Amino acid sequence: MGSKVNKANIIFNVLFSRCMVVSLTIIRYRKLFIPFALLAMAIHRLPLLMQKGCSFYKLLGSGKNGTFDLEPDWQQWGLLACWDGRDDFDAFYKQSFVASWWKILGAESWTLLCTPLQSHGSWDDKEPFGKPETNDIHGPVAVLTRATIRFSRLKNFWANVDTVANMMTSAPGYVNSFGIGEAPVYRQATFSVWESLDHVKNFAYKSPEHAEVIKKTRSEGWYSEELFARFKPIASFGTINGKDPLNGLLNK
Repeated sequence: MGSKVNKANIIFNVLFSRCMVVSLTIIRYRKLFIPFALLAMAIHRLPLLMQKGCSFYKLLGSGKNGTFDLEPDWQQWGLLACWDGRDDFDAFYKQSFVASWWKILGAESWTLLCTPLQSHGSWDDKEPFGKPETNDIHGPVAVLTRATIRFSRLKNFWANVDTVANMMTSAPGYVNSFGIGEAPVYRQATFSVWESLDHVKNFAYKSPEHAEVIKKTRSEGWYSEELFARFKPIASFGTINGKDPLNGLLNK
């Protein structure tokens, strides 16, 4: 019996190692090294472009204190990337120039690894997570919403951000979130983690205020491009501001 279980675990690990893995790493730099954080946005592009097993990546800035805010947090930055398999991410994290840069110049970092469950829309005319459509979803769920905002709709967008952000952080089942973006003001994203899919749906569709904002994005044409994706968190390690952002959620 024991040998059968071991074989099943080996088969699972082999299959899992070759499935797409999405990583989100949040890195906080020491204040003294903020210039290096800005420099990284330019010089990390080439090694990531050449990184084996990396099919998509985005270097990201962060809002104040890691939130969705117009004021940037010059110490906090991020990398979202798609990997052909867990082995490819592990090789990057252990041996790459980018990871070495983080270890030398960063004060601390946190990484979440996920597998795509659902994805709709595009990012720079690409579908980075493919077209997964998994409906049998259990346990914690991570959600990415990102958009390129039309310049003519920036005022409308930012006028509604605080209301939605405040509602989200107080919603049942909310665990944590990060306001991230490729460019200041108009290319923005939110990555949030929830205890379950039901909690995500309750916030997204049963809150009148949030439903009204969603309606405005459609009727007023806020976005020139958008992407919505859900993921299954599979691993989390590191800290931000001295804490595990998921509060041990994946270990429960």
